[in-house]
Amino acid sequence: MKETYMVVKNGKITLKIKQSNAQKYIDLGDRGRFCINNKLNDLTGKEWIKETKSWFILRPKRRTGDVLLHPAKFPESLVEKYISFFTKKGQMVLDPMAGTGTVNFICEKLERIGFSIELEQKYYEIGRNRSNQHFYLGDCKNIEHFKIPEVDYIITSPPYWDSLKRNSLRQKKRKEDGLDTEYSTDEKNFENIENYEDFLSQLVDFYKNLKRWLKKKGYMTIIVNNIYKNGKLYPLAFDLASELGKYYILKDERIWCQDDKPLIALGVNSAYVANRHHIYCLIFRNE
Repeated sequence: MKETYMVVKNGKITLKIKQSNAQKYIDLGDRGRFCINNKLNDLTGKEWIKETKSWFILRPKRRTGDVLLHPAKFPESLVEKYISFFTKKGQMVLDPMAGTGTVNFICEKLERIGFSIELEQKYYEIGRNRSNQHFYLGDCKNIEHFKIPEVDYIITSPPYWDSLKRNSLRQKKRKEDGLDTEYSTDEKNFENIENYEDFLSQLVDFYKNLKRWLKKKGYMTIIVNNIYKNGKLYPLAFDLASELGKYYILKDERIWCQDDKPLIALGVNSAYVANRHHIYCLIFRNE
């Protein structure tokens, strides 16, 4: 039903019509009620509020098949969580550092339109076989060379500097299994920048440039972590949040808690070294 009410302002009477709550919401049963004024996503209020907690636990399924080759693929369940929240069906999503095409894969599953760029031929070929979305082979720093329109949402994860190049128990196991332990030897790849300050500067410039491909008031999520190297913590997540906050609105940092990772005896009886079992999900808005 519609309700009519009067507003008196400066001696003038105006009649206004207000929709009743019954017209604003669609009951979707166990999912909760969907608000017809929701312009961001296809979630009910019940589903929406679950995604506002500042931390969450996610235990992804173990990787199988060709995607095992990639040394640092982010999980489908994480990507699905964010694409579901920040887009509606039919909207467009960009991942400029695509790896094996997980974003495109999830876009196809969720009826979104994915655009991805990957530098390495072998990962590009895997990604092309995973979905029929828009996938380009080349350097993401030359994004203007590809046919990518203005998108509704960006989700991506950069290399964590040169962390994959350093020896670790995990890297040793991957070598034994014949799997990749680094993204690329190509000098175009961000992980091959030797100096941290140069790496950070180039990464910030790249993400700043992506504003041209993100619609106004559109969101960007960067999955990233701080880096521990040679006994020192390099605050990559914090630095990106601070620097990119000059060009976008930093909306939040959500923390993915990895409570299923085993503890390793790092520095025991010698020095403090943390077991790093969390990832930062930085959320920006293009204002």
